[in-house]
Amino acid sequence: MAISVAGGVRPGKVIEIEHRLYKQLIVGKQKSDSMFDELDAELEDDANKLAIEREAVLERLAKQIEAKQVFERVSEQLIKTVSNAVNHRLASADAVIKSAGVNESQLLMLELLQGSNIDINRLRPLIANESWLVRDLLNIVNSTSFRHRRPKGSDVKLTDLKLVLNFIGIENIKLLIPHFCLRNWLPSGHANLLWTTRKLWRYSMVSAIAAQALGKLHEKDSIFVYICTLLSQLGPSVVLKNSTLLFEETWGLWLGEANNSRDKELYDAVLVTEFPSQKVYELVIEHGDRLNWQLLQQLNFSDSPMTSVMAELDNNLSYKDLSENASIVARANCYAKVVLLEEMKLINPQEKRIMFDYYELSEQELIRLKGQNYRKLNII
Repeated sequence: MAISVAGGVRPGKVIEIEHRLYKQLIVGKQKSDSMFDELDAELEDDANKLAIEREAVLERLAKQIEAKQVFERVSEQLIKTVSNAVNHRLASADAVIKSAGVNESQLLMLELLQGSNIDINRLRPLIANESWLVRDLLNIVNSTSFRHRRPKGSDVKLTDLKLVLNFIGIENIKLLIPHFCLRNWLPSGHANLLWTTRKLWRYSMVSAIAAQALGKLHEKDSIFVYICTLLSQLGPSVVLKNSTLLFEETWGLWLGEANNSRDKELYDAVLVTEFPSQKVYELVIEHGDRLNWQLLQQLNFSDSPMTSVMAELDNNLSYKDLSENASIVARANCYAKVVLLEEMKLINPQEKRIMFDYYELSEQELIRLKGQNYRKLNII
């Protein structure tokens, strides 16, 4: 099959393949390891126990026609209630931002990390104001793998932020802060969404590492395209986070009321109602790309080059219309989609060729990308 639409208006087949990846990330039942460090590792037992408990109750309900009908009615109503709440939440950018944990200071940090002259004195107080970021950086510098880089006799646990940043080094800081920002925006601490979060995390990091490699290959600001590629998952992340928060809030309320009513059938029906991943996937497809730039605008970054790239990726119908930086982000995301779909055995060689042809990935780029380690950041 000859491909004659390279770079033009995105063909239906490319859209279908890209949506296939997101559907597997959000709706698919595959489990995934976290990467770089353990993400929500303590939730694995909870997630597995919840799945086993739901399976057992569902098996019992299937044998009881009346109980099954109760389950179907209650589950449908619960999911409808959650869906309405999520739609209402997504209609308000302020409400989305508040619950997603993204703020102006974080975006300013990402801007300050770009370019060659980093003002650490402006950056440090911004880092200090984000307790989760300070914690993550402390964990890095005090980890066993990092301690061997410190001078002899410095086995004491570091807690001073200035010393921590000095030991980590500015080149590593450029990689780590965007990395930790995205992880903070993703839903965490939720057994219902553990595997989805891990899969989206892996996709995000494969994309970002690929973008950094392409940026270096083409002598562009590799940190800028790395940051933009991570930002291209901001919208999907906040849709997932808001959906998860509203589902668990509603689910917990209904479960408590069913328990108080001492209605076993009602309680079981609520218990086995799963996170509405199909509906949330549809919301991600509908709102994700738009939120990437609208949230940045809402946080007073309308004039930022980061916002321009996010808007390009959402609004341009043709790959050929993208700027150089936006096209690198698009190619990196394309490569990551193909890598993950190949791991899942959900893409054939012809479809892979269609993706690479449309996004005009050259042989030189593919050789460079195949040589990267996508399991961890290349910390110097």
